[in-house]
Amino acid sequence: MNVQGSNFIAVERWSGKALFSEWEVTQAGAVEVRDPATNEVIASVGLGGAADIARAAAEARQAQRAWAKMLPTARAAILSKAADLLEQNGAELIPWIIRESGSIQPKAGIEIEHGALFIRHAANLAIQPMGLMLSGFDDRTNYAKRVPHGVVGVISPFNFPLVLSVRAIAAALAVGNAVVHKPDPRTPISGGIILARIFEEAGLPKGVLQIVPGGAEAGEALCSDPNIAMVSFTGSARGGSKVGELCGKHLKRVQLELGGKNALVVLDDADLDVAASNAAWGAFLHQGQICMATGLVLAHENIVDGLTERLVAKAAHLPAGDPSTGQVALGPIISDNQVETIQAIVDDAVAKGAKLLAGGTHDGRFYAATVLSDVKPGMRAFEEEIFGPVACIVSFSSDAEAIELANMSEYGLAAGVLSQSVGRAMALGEELHVGQLHINDQTVNGGPFAPFGGRGKSGNGTRIGGPADLEEFTQWMWISVKDEATAYPF
Repeated sequence: MNVQGSNFIAVERWSGKALFSEWEVTQAGAVEVRDPATNEVIASVGLGGAADIARAAAEARQAQRAWAKMLPTARAAILSKAADLLEQNGAELIPWIIRESGSIQPKAGIEIEHGALFIRHAANLAIQPMGLMLSGFDDRTNYAKRVPHGVVGVISPFNFPLVLSVRAIAAALAVGNAVVHKPDPRTPISGGIILARIFEEAGLPKGVLQIVPGGAEAGEALCSDPNIAMVSFTGSARGGSKVGELCGKHLKRVQLELGGKNALVVLDDADLDVAASNAAWGAFLHQGQICMATGLVLAHENIVDGLTERLVAKAAHLPAGDPSTGQVALGPIISDNQVETIQAIVDDAVAKGAKLLAGGTHDGRFYAATVLSDVKPGMRAFEEEIFGPVACIVSFSSDAEAIELANMSEYGLAAGVLSQSVGRAMALGEELHVGQLHINDQTVNGGPFAPFGGRGKSGNGTRIGGPADLEEFTQWMWISVKDEATAYPF
């Protein structure tokens, strides 16, 4: 089905194909792309296997040398043009994101807006200082400069497919790397084809960006291929563990941005209407399929009933259905298997004493906004990343108890603290074992200018975005210069 109005996307160029140096069929064949809301086939793309990844990596390595030698201002100009093209064609591209990933229109629009910001940040990154002078111990000149790794492999997920792909791709390209990108085969258009098209039209040299959708076989090939120096992975903790193990075996640099069980702490002086709005947004946006989603709503015992009542009312007014109609707040869960996982976690909580106050049901892949109260340690809803629209309310009696509950998680991505006392909120927040802390805000926050990442099962301590991009996508090279060679005692 053709879902676009104009033809920037140019389906005829890539249908059934992947992007190597040119659009070509893959050895592993093609895969249908289906709308998760209707199960309707909306496109077909090339599916990559191990041989396809090997080919892409070899071509990318060959193209990278000239790209790294290009003037930084020239790389920046290409990136800036790509950002312009993404924004200019947003009206055509947003329906693809809606239909492919189950996004409601505002969330799809955020992907276009933030995607362009990430590319513009990368354009600025390209022209930043890349070296410094070093102290010496003799009369030679010593300096260090940051150099690209070579070829960077990028593996991205289905939930924010465009943003979570381009934030790594653009930064890696900006500093002179070539990229082999494996988008999730369920969202290869939003996570790959759109980016291929904007960079094609922006004048990126052929071969510098290779986009090959694929599954586990392609991912394993990416992590073990000798032509790929680094892998940037966004996805589940389970998947990240496998990627980290395989990259470690092959001595590759690896960046892991994984899941989260993120706490929103609501103190007893918080505005309850505002707090309920924050909790609903954090728990229900994009059906809770966000690594930063609010996984636990920790509410002080003095206000937990009032907050719960307001959150239940909000859940009741958030219809789930086909997002392409523009009449719903929640779209589909990505797969039937994930629906089963969500239901099992909710059922486990109820069986162990939690109260189901809203939702807890689904119509196919449309899972209702759900509120569970009296959630406690020992329940799957307390401990696991649900990746579904489930608000889990936990009561606490003191700031110290809130800290203890939040830090029970094996994850450590994000946290929010709501209070009319910024000082109190800061004091509590700084005790939380997370990579990002939001005072008087919910947990779903991201952008190109901050170092984004987590601790524990949320990642391996790496960061993406802002000043961290130089650290991740380049490495130091020390250079010493003597005016002339001199003899040594041997």
